[in-house]
Amino acid sequence: MNNKAVLLIAAGLLGLALGGFAMFVFGPTVFRSHVTEAEVRDILRTNPEIVLEALQQLQDRRDNAGRAQQRAAIVAHRAALLEDANSFVAGNPSGDVTVVEFFDYRCPYCRQAMTVVRDMLKIDPQIRLVYKEFPILGPQSLAASRIAVAARKDARYEALHDALMVAPSPLGEDEALQIAAGLGFDRNALAEAAKAPEIDEILKANHTLAVSLGIAGTPAFIVGDTLVPGVISLVDLKKLVADARSRGGDRLVQSGG
Repeated sequence: MNNKAVLLIAAGLLGLALGGFAMFVFGPTVFRSHVTEAEVRDILRTNPEIVLEALQQLQDRRDNAGRAQQRAAIVAHRAALLEDANSFVAGNPSGDVTVVEFFDYRCPYCRQAMTVVRDMLKIDPQIRLVYKEFPILGPQSLAASRIAVAARKDARYEALHDALMVAPSPLGEDEALQIAAGLGFDRNALAEAAKAPEIDEILKANHTLAVSLGIAGTPAFIVGDTLVPGVISLVDLKKLVADARSRGGDRLVQSGG
């Protein structure tokens, strides 16, 4: 592609990104079909900031569109996020704001986030915490999650979750069963329960939900109609919870805001 073509494309992108603003800055010259290379060069040379502004506006528009789509997806999957009987609920089951966490036991960032989540539960007694097992780091992660999901209806699940989250590597089925046995679980019964087809169905449903929401890694948090990928700070989590609560808490997700 020659220089003139590049310049013409750049001018076109600027016009598309900035609309009336570009017309105001550039004047009608840019939009004439017979615009010359020299004219475009002169415009870009004398107004270099326009390129950065145009690119930033394009990115902002894409980001806003992406957030809008994500919020819509959260609302559409409200029941799977807030009311899934196969997801363990910690914190206050009757709380007004739900924090949904997608995690992998072998994810070091999930381990960092665990401290933040625990601190938040201590600070705010009105938070529901929904655990979504999302093993994406290989067969060992999947094996550990199967054991945990098999224990989901037991009151000791949360203790098992915490122990698995801080367990040293390697962490697979044998290690997970050993940890569970140390918490009082029947190792053989839990191992057998983990083989049930419904366990894989639950994990598959979590994976499908994550993909539908645009979640590609762990940890990932959903508060209200906002999704936050990666480790979240306590300050940011507090802000998200306060914002969700000010807009109706879990009713925000039910109504779409």
